[in-house]
Amino acid sequence: MRTRVKICGITRRQDACIVVDSGADALGLVFYPHSPRYVDMDTARGIARTVSPFVTVTGLFVNAAEAAIREVLAQVPLGLLQFHGQETNADCVCYGVPFIKSIAMRAGVNIVDVMAQYPDAAGFLLDAWQPSIHGGGGEVFDWDRVPVPAPAPLILAGGLTPGNVETAIRKVRPYAVDVSSGVEETRGIKSAGKIRTFMKGVASSETDSHG
Repeated sequence: MRTRVKICGITRRQDACIVVDSGADALGLVFYPHSPRYVDMDTARGIARTVSPFVTVTGLFVNAAEAAIREVLAQVPLGLLQFHGQETNADCVCYGVPFIKSIAMRAGVNIVDVMAQYPDAAGFLLDAWQPSIHGGGGEVFDWDRVPVPAPAPLILAGGLTPGNVETAIRKVRPYAVDVSSGVEETRGIKSAGKIRTFMKGVASSETDSHG
């Protein structure tokens, strides 16, 4: 099965074009105001307009008010919602848009039990536990903790780079991988070269799996 790719934390239209041209399946817009990759509504609209059909524009939220999420949905054509806070299944499903729920891989967390609390999730994003920033922060967690086989589609995140994505996919065999800081020149600014190399690593892992 082909491993899907999402590149998150897009802050510029030119970076969105690079993501689309690379063959990635999705890009992420961060609507969490405390993130260095936060985008305002005008920027998000501009980025979304550059995205070709069949590339999913994903909106990332952290404990956002329902009214704030509905305002984004009214102005930005999101195809997927991504929740990184303490949202319940009911909080996530009420918008009528497919969603994925992140699971912070802190010590002692039971991934399967958490998944059971979100029966309507389209998938689950596994990320390193960084409570102050609600994301991986470029940190890698122990991939041996990922359940195999998984009861739902898993998106592997947390510290992925062009240098380790091939190994990560071979070990975990996730439905998809999600990268942000690992393909940046500076915080929030993507590198076309790193994105291309990252995509080559994904492709190499698939060649190995069939060879």
